Amino acid sequence: MSRTFNVVGGGIAGLAAAWELSSVDGAQVTVHEIGDRWGGKVHTSPFAGRVVDEGADAFLLRVPDALDLVRELGLEGEVVHPAERTAYLWSRGALRPMPSRHVLGVPLDLDDLAATGLLDDDELAATRDAYAAPGRAITADDISVADLVGGAAGRPVLDRVVAPLLSGINAGRVDDMSAAALTPQLLEAGRHPQGLLAGLAEQQSAADPTAPVFGGFAGGTGRLIDRLVEALDERGVDLRLGDHIRSLGHLETDGVVLAVPAFAAGDLLADASPGAAGLLETIGYASVVVVTLAVPRAAIGHPLDASGFLVADPEGLLLTACSWSSTKWAHLGGGDTVVLRASAGSAGDERIAHLQDEELVARLLEDLGRTMELDGAPTAVRVSHWEHSLPQYGVGHLKRVADIEATLAHEHDAPVVLTGAAYGGVGLPACIRHARAAARRLLDAGG
Repeated sequence: MSRTFNVVGGGIAGLAAAWELSSVDGAQVTVHEIGDRWGGKVHTSPFAGRVVDEGADAFLLRVPDALDLVRELGLEGEVVHPAERTAYLWSRGALRPMPSRHVLGVPLDLDDLAATGLLDDDELAATRDAYAAPGRAITADDISVADLVGGAAGRPVLDRVVAPLLSGINAGRVDDMSAAALTPQLLEAGRHPQGLLAGLAEQQSAADPTAPVFGGFAGGTGRLIDRLVEALDERGVDLRLGDHIRSLGHLETDGVVLAVPAFAAGDLLADASPGAAGLLETIGYASVVVVTLAVPRAAIGHPLDASGFLVADPEGLLLTACSWSSTKWAHLGGGDTVVLRASAGSAGDERIAHLQDEELVARLLEDLGRTMELDGAPTAVRVSHWEHSLPQYGVGHLKRVADIEATLAHEHDAPVVLTGAAYGGVGLPACIRHARAAARRLLDAGG
């Protein structure tokens, strides 16, 4: 029996949903993308004689969904891993190494933490007291990352080590972040009878420290998008760029996947499902910018001996992170020119919105001069604006998503499902997992 499905949104989530839908015999799938290219926040383009990602440059391997899709597309042999596993933190006026033993920034060895110099004597003493205190299990369904980590490891570890790492992933504030939605690994550890630290030690003992953490492609993460689009076309999926869907009522369909940002989904559902649309508006977004720079290797005073560095919020820089791409990825290395990716912007920090590109680049170059001793003008610059690109997961986010889905199912007659970074995770594996599950719900709804 033939069934017709429409996917609105051609980012990784929409394309993964279309892949799942098109796997069923008789399914006729159309993907509508308002823009002029596929991939959404996954975008690779030429830069300084190389191809360099403008958004996400890797995918987490511990969550298997991205690698599973890579295998289905026949790309497993092209996967590469970062050449450098370590990173620095800019803290208290210097680049200092991340602790060698940590889980999402939570240190597991206090002597190792002390050796990094990330904490001063008073902060380290407070941390030792926190680690020595009896731990207790977290029983709440959700809790902020700040309460989870700060309650077990102390505020210095939270602010100086954990917050820069997690903010680099989500551009959010740890005091607001949902542990259940953003750091389920930490929350699972926090449910250990002896608390978070005991749970993390148990997790670490079972992990393989030599296993690669991230994967990517020498051609950038855009390689995954290109191959996925090609494979969808081979399956007969109707792929439409520059196609602005203004109303779901105009679609003749057995089911719709809305793979657009929450605010865009709310606009499309405003008439048919006002309750769900109102709930979707409560999901906030942060804007970020990635400035890619080509600079002479000789112009950098600090050794490029890590994947890059993160900036602790108390330091007050505009810069939030810098990836040393030429060191991180072997295929971008070599020669006298180094590729850097500098990031700025986070929830509650609107400074980038008020800066023209020239001023933005100048400010970031000033921060790079201070942090990694960059002295000299770049030979190439690319500014990639990602406005309202990173959804913010407040405490209770997963329940909010469940409420949105339940309201939508109650109010809307035709089967409509939601997917994308706003709901079940911001990384590529999480988006792919959520999208395929959403597509499967549509398929199952038809019997």
